[in-house]
Amino acid sequence: MTEVAAGTSQTSESVVFNPYDYGFHDDPYPLYARLRADAPLYRNEELDFWAISRYDDVVAAFRDSQRLSSANGVSLDPAAYGPHAHKTMSFLAMDNPRHQRMRSLVSQGFTPRRVRRLEERIGEFTRQYLEPALAAGEFDFIADFAGKLPMDVISELVGVPAGDRDEVRRLADAVMHREENVLDVPPSAMEAALELVQYYADMVAQRRVKRTEDLTSALLDAEIEGDRLTDDEIIGFLFLMVVAGNETTTKLLGNALYWGWRNPDQLAKPLADPERVPDWIEETLRYDTSSQIIVRTVTEDSEYHGTTVPAGARMLLLVGSANRDERVFANADVFDLDRDRSVQIASFGGGPHFCLGAHLARLEARIALTELVSRVRSYEIDADNALRVHSTNVRGFATLPVRMEVA
Repeated sequence: MTEVAAGTSQTSESVVFNPYDYGFHDDPYPLYARLRADAPLYRNEELDFWAISRYDDVVAAFRDSQRLSSANGVSLDPAAYGPHAHKTMSFLAMDNPRHQRMRSLVSQGFTPRRVRRLEERIGEFTRQYLEPALAAGEFDFIADFAGKLPMDVISELVGVPAGDRDEVRRLADAVMHREENVLDVPPSAMEAALELVQYYADMVAQRRVKRTEDLTSALLDAEIEGDRLTDDEIIGFLFLMVVAGNETTTKLLGNALYWGWRNPDQLAKPLADPERVPDWIEETLRYDTSSQIIVRTVTEDSEYHGTTVPAGARMLLLVGSANRDERVFANADVFDLDRDRSVQIASFGGGPHFCLGAHLARLEARIALTELVSRVRSYEIDADNALRVHSTNVRGFATLPVRMEVA
């Protein structure tokens, strides 16, 4: 395992970064700090990747679609990386002009107006799951609330019937799971991905026969100068929505709850004034973002920190590290709802691939957490029994036991 130090071609054993390591999943931030300080361009020979960790480098990389390609996908997992990645990651795994065409067509259906129309339903779903959970007093915040809400919202948006949503969520969770010491997508995740793709293929076929009011039907009708989306393109986008849109929002809600509890002086602010919930969300997105690592492919020999990275190399953009960069964020390791928000966080990417679902994620989180703080006086998390998701891309909880005291 080697490191390339800033401005040199020397190697050392001082920093070891393995994104599959369960210890890294438990707390990546001390390692990120060492990478930023000692190896702003990092090289892992064994797993064959490079990584950049400083805010300025990561943000510049998001905007540099010429030297850094998305065509092989955004995941380090060998089974998910390559020219086939667009089949499940849609336009996340495309470059322009292909990316722009696909994104423009999808945007015809996935409009701000359609997202705004969901606001009332998001409130209904929130109350549907929150009320029985609060009545019980003790519950698993992920299984009983945060895991159900985003899936219902995405499923409502795309047209998944209510009776199928638990199974679709189970498949989405299985797609994301990574097994310890397995440096690839495990067989269970691949099987779940195939099942999920088949489910959406059947749904698209049904909408071909009979349109409804959902996004899937709107995507079938999306058209720009005679150009339309194919069935495979629509299926790929639906898969992206259920994996990226569902998983990241579930993790955002869990992370917000956890870091609020860990920082009671900060949690007191939205508990006292629900208008502070957006600050709670934004600080969670910065402090412990759901989407931690994004992969790009280097298209030409490129220099970073005095070292040439060869064409064809895999470059990891460490989003979670960028948001903790002390060069950009004052007291970066402090969870502070009052901090200056003038610097844009890296959590939703940037440039041509800026997250299309950023507004929906923030809307869901705002409604859910506002409803929560309006009903709850305090809560305690059973941290000893909380379990983390193990993924090379996403950070958050699989289980988060909580006891809540109703106001």
